[in-house]
Amino acid sequence: MSTTSTTPERPARSASSDSPRRERGRRHARRLLRFLVPTVAAFAGGLVVGGYRAEATPEQQNPYQAVSQLGRVLVQVENHYVDPVERGKLVEGAIKGMVENLDPHSSYLPPDEWKQFQSDTEGKFGGVGLEVDGRGDRLVIIAPIEGSPAARAGLRSGDQIIAIDGVDVMSEPLDRVVKKMRGAPGTKVKITVHRESGRGTAVAGAPDSGIVPSKNVAAPDGGAKSEDAGAAERTGQTLTFELAREIIHVSSVTAKLLEGNIAYIRLKQFQERTHDEMMQAAAKLREGAKGGAVSGVLLDLRSNPGGLVDEATDIADEFLGGGGIYSMRHRGEIIEDLKATPGGAFSNVPVVALVNEWSASASELLVGALQDNKRATVVGVNTFGKGSVQSIVPLPNGAGLKLTTARYYTPSGHAIQADGIHPDVVVEVGSRNAPELHVLRERDLPGHLAAEGPQGGAPTRDAGAIVVDGGVAENADLGNGILARDIPTDPSSSSDPVLRAGYQILRGQFEKR
Repeated sequence: MSTTSTTPERPARSASSDSPRRERGRRHARRLLRFLVPTVAAFAGGLVVGGYRAEATPEQQNPYQAVSQLGRVLVQVENHYVDPVERGKLVEGAIKGMVENLDPHSSYLPPDEWKQFQSDTEGKFGGVGLEVDGRGDRLVIIAPIEGSPAARAGLRSGDQIIAIDGVDVMSEPLDRVVKKMRGAPGTKVKITVHRESGRGTAVAGAPDSGIVPSKNVAAPDGGAKSEDAGAAERTGQTLTFELAREIIHVSSVTAKLLEGNIAYIRLKQFQERTHDEMMQAAAKLREGAKGGAVSGVLLDLRSNPGGLVDEATDIADEFLGGGGIYSMRHRGEIIEDLKATPGGAFSNVPVVALVNEWSASASELLVGALQDNKRATVVGVNTFGKGSVQSIVPLPNGAGLKLTTARYYTPSGHAIQADGIHPDVVVEVGSRNAPELHVLRERDLPGHLAAEGPQGGAPTRDAGAIVVDGGVAENADLGNGILARDIPTDPSSSSDPVLRAGYQILRGQFEKR
């Protein structure tokens, strides 16, 4: 179980958004492609605004006749159930059951869930700025977002959240804990954590204040101060922080220039302005590169759960000089076949894409386009396998519907659904002596859609299996995929074998040029 308290309101388009490349993306309906694991309810689905028209059968021409049985049951429950029940609650339950019985990604969202779902795609939200991960029965802070109320107050990576506003949350589902930390800017929330002795790391530049083992003293920055912070560090104590919520802005891109003028770019998810953020980060990397140009791109899509398809396709366009990006089929017929446009910013440099079992949906779309066009060597393990598209349908009273309406395919016609993208070079992170780790993928979800059309099989090119000792991989990236991990600085390190393999492959490619 894992998610993060990082989600967004729609930022204004930048001037660069009106370029022909961006205009092409904007002509397409806003689509979200994201996977939903049953234990993680904070994020979901893949979406298209509106839906697809189909001829109505005689039975479909009068849908109210078809639901007459539902009305009869509703009357019986309202009149005869042991306790009075609210009609709205009964109807909402019936709608949820009807939609969610279709597949794992179709769902009805009541107003409160719909509002949060919309913010999850926009890049900002009202909260305290914490990224949280569910690890077993513990709720652990991955990292406070730099500059946020949580960072200023002194919350740290590794702190375990045990209560919010004095109420124990250790047995609460992670998405519910995230919801409790969010709220209107200016409102306050108390977060109680346990910090083990010698554990936890403050965000760079964040003041080490706000630790309250015994009594709170209001802090001017919305945090809280402690008269015994040092003791808490030495012994491991329960600490309480009172924080004022603010609008939190979340970046979906991290980037760094590695040795050899290699641009490392990590895409955490595809949200509003991810393409623009990537291009801005790339421009800064070029400024620091020798000769003003990068020699290759290491594109990290590990644990990227997807997001806005328009953003993913705009990014694919930057790496392609032509060819297909993806096609989409509704009831077996191709309804969209998207092609790349010439002049991509990275269309002439070697690319290695890093993936794992939690790379899903729109990230699989991007990787599939790069692989089929022979624009990237894909390194890692088989991806999640979510190849379905969900339509977003706003409903009256602030609710919404996410309905699976199409499957998408790579340029070669490979059906990603329930299969995923097969890497060119397999790098398994685990131990030869450890029991096999079963990772939940699309094909494991109850009621998942079967793939339609050509199926994938073996990797498209020779794949060398690299198994790295050191324990099985832990899923710390489920949810919206925004995980605070250090940007790598040493690709030769054994701590990240996938990065190391990708870096070595990329160096070999551009050194042969």
